[in-house]
Amino acid sequence: MPTSPLIRLTHSWLDDGHALVAGSLFVALGMTMFAHAGLLTGGVAGVAFLVSYATGLNLALCFFVFSLPFFWLSWKRLGVEFTLKSLGAVTLVSLCTALAPRVVRFELLNPWVASVVGGFLIGFGLLALLRHHASVGGVNIVAQWLQQTRSMRAGYIQMAVDVLVVLTAFAVVPPERVLQSVVGAVAIGAILALNHRPGRYLGV
Repeated sequence: MPTSPLIRLTHSWLDDGHALVAGSLFVALGMTMFAHAGLLTGGVAGVAFLVSYATGLNLALCFFVFSLPFFWLSWKRLGVEFTLKSLGAVTLVSLCTALAPRVVRFELLNPWVASVVGGFLIGFGLLALLRHHASVGGVNIVAQWLQQTRSMRAGYIQMAVDVLVVLTAFAVVPPERVLQSVVGAVAIGAILALNHRPGRYLGV
């Protein structure tokens, strides 16, 4: 029996809006869990965590400011739509991360649980954004560009950079927290590597 051809599905503005909000909230909640447990992640968010831990500066503000330079590449290589959606996602993640401590409390959160559950939340949030032609900036933009132009898996790129950034954190956080952060980085990258492959998802 012949197989039916693949059909490319087009997302509506409602689909995109829902994904941007849900994905941004997932990422923000995961980052909040990491921050509460004293963990960090990779990429630009990891740099924001490191600077925040070392200087006491606001995590959400650091994340937003450090993400901005990467939007030049996004504008030039990935288009206006991707750039505007991604800028909206970065803004929403920053706002939600700043507001989260006022509405979410994790007194009994174990760091190992935070690394896995928080990592999965961030991973699924990034996946939702990428599947609707958006990202949270930084390395995510570079990974998406390389997947589109070089057929390199965005998840593997993200995982490699995340682990590298986390390993530089020994001077800022205790070794156990670094190990837990590596687990979180692998959890994020695994979600993307297993679910965000070239040609697997045809929504645009």
